[in-house]
Amino acid sequence: MKKVAVLVEDLYQDLEVWYPILRLREEGFEVVVVGTGKGSYKGKHGYPIDEDLPIDRAKPDEFSGVVIPGGYAPDILRRYPAINRFVRSIFEKGGVVASICHGGWVLISADIVRGRRVTSFFAIKDDLVNAGAQFEDSEVVVDGNLVTSRKPDDLPAFLKAIIGLLR
Repeated sequence: MKKVAVLVEDLYQDLEVWYPILRLREEGFEVVVVGTGKGSYKGKHGYPIDEDLPIDRAKPDEFSGVVIPGGYAPDILRRYPAINRFVRSIFEKGGVVASICHGGWVLISADIVRGRRVTSFFAIKDDLVNAGAQFEDSEVVVDGNLVTSRKPDDLPAFLKAIIGLLR
């Protein structure tokens, strides 16, 4: 069974965490909620989630992919070097790295967007371009093992692409 990490921190975008968790489980993947070590987090709308594993115990070699949800959580997540190393390691070994909305901030801090085609929430377009990415305004952009989307409305296309690459 393939294992996929979903990263969480406070102020995550609720749908961008829960929709991937439920769809990936529905498809038979093992989903592990990976946080920064606080144990429990609240989404933008107050919905709670508990981490299954803190980042300091997460081993990239055990995962086939990672999902980076949006909201304001990515601005917190990217401040943790262990998060950035985890994402970069999965990317470098060819695992699926999937980011939606503001999740692109973590991609920037993990230094994996240079020369890659990506999309995101429009507010961080300049950040991605300044980090060397080629920005496209599309519901989903797949560039190799990198999958990006813009907003909750894009979740069906986002998950279809993720699942396709994981299979």
